[in-house]
Amino acid sequence: MILAIETSCDDTCAAVLDDGKLLASVVSSQDEFHARYGGIVPEVASRRHLELINPVIEAALSEAGVRPGQIDRVAATTGPGLIGALMVGVATAKAVAYAFKADFVPVDHLEGHIAANYLPPEPLEPPMICLIASGGHTSIVHVPERGSFEIAGRTLDDAAGEALDKGARLLGLDYPGGAELDSLAAAGDPDFTAFPIGLDRPGNLDFSFSGVKTALYYYLRKAGEQQASSRKADIAASYQKAVVSALIKKTISAAVQLDCRQICLAGGVSANSELRRRLKQECDRRDLRLRIPPPQLCTDNAAMIASAARFRPAIGYPGYLIIGARASGAFVP
Repeated sequence: MILAIETSCDDTCAAVLDDGKLLASVVSSQDEFHARYGGIVPEVASRRHLELINPVIEAALSEAGVRPGQIDRVAATTGPGLIGALMVGVATAKAVAYAFKADFVPVDHLEGHIAANYLPPEPLEPPMICLIASGGHTSIVHVPERGSFEIAGRTLDDAAGEALDKGARLLGLDYPGGAELDSLAAAGDPDFTAFPIGLDRPGNLDFSFSGVKTALYYYLRKAGEQQASSRKADIAASYQKAVVSALIKKTISAAVQLDCRQICLAGGVSANSELRRRLKQECDRRDLRLRIPPPQLCTDNAAMIASAARFRPAIGYPGYLIIGARASGAFVP
C-alpha cells in the first residue's frame, strides 16, 4: 500500500495505490492563483502547497478508504522541479513515513511520468520509447524494463510545453496557454506559414525550442497588429505544427535507431490534440504500437509517482531522513 505525494510544480497531488490498483488520486490545481501573472510564480506555488498538502493527503486517504497506519510506503517526487515546491512535498512525505512507521521511496519526476503508462486501463510492458513533454521537461527516453530508463534525447534550452505557452502569450491568449493554443489552432491552416524546427539534423534526438519562439515574435512584429489578429488561428496552427513536428520526428527516429516497436507519451503536452492525432497516424503507418495515458495521468499527478515507487527500493527509518529535494540534475537512487 503506497501513499504518494507530488509537488514538483504548481499542482498539489496525493494518491493511494494498493498492489497496482489505484484507490485514489487527488489533484488540487493552482491555475487561478497564477493566471493573473501569466505564468507560474515559484514563491506563490510553494506557499500554496503548504496550505493544501495536508487536506489533499487527507482527501486521498478518505477517498481510498485507508487509514494512515495501513500505509506500507510513502513516496514523493524529489526532483527535478521547483525547489521550494519540492521541499514541501518531500518534508511532508518523510514526516508521514516517520509518524506511521512506513518506508520512504524517493521518485524522479521523469520516471513518474514514464510509470503512468504502467497503470490501468491499458498498462504497457517495456521495452518502449517514451516521449516526455511538459512545461518544464522534454526528453526522449528508452525504457528497457520497469524501474529503469536511459535518456536518448533532451531539450537543450526550452521545453515543448513552455514553447507552446509562450507562443500562446505572444498571440494574446489566456493562461494556461497550451490548451488555448491547441483550441485556436484547430480552426487554422497549419500550412499558412513555416516556422523553424530546431536541431533538424539526421540522427540528432535532442530538441531546441528557443528558435521557434523567437521566430514567432519577429513574425508577429513584422506582420503588424491587424494581420496578426485577422490570421491568428492560422498563425497558431502553423506555430503548433512546428513544435509538434519536432516531437514526432525525433520520437519516431529514436524508435527506429533503438529498434523499439512501442512508443508511449507522458507529460502535459500529451494532451495536445495535434500531437495525439499525427503521432497515431505515423505509428499506424510504421506498424508501431502507441500508448497514450488518460488525460488525468498526463499532467502532474501522484498516481504516477506511486506507480514508479513500486519499482524503486524503499528506504527504512532513519535512512530517509537525509533525503532532500533537487531542482535539477541526474537521479540518484
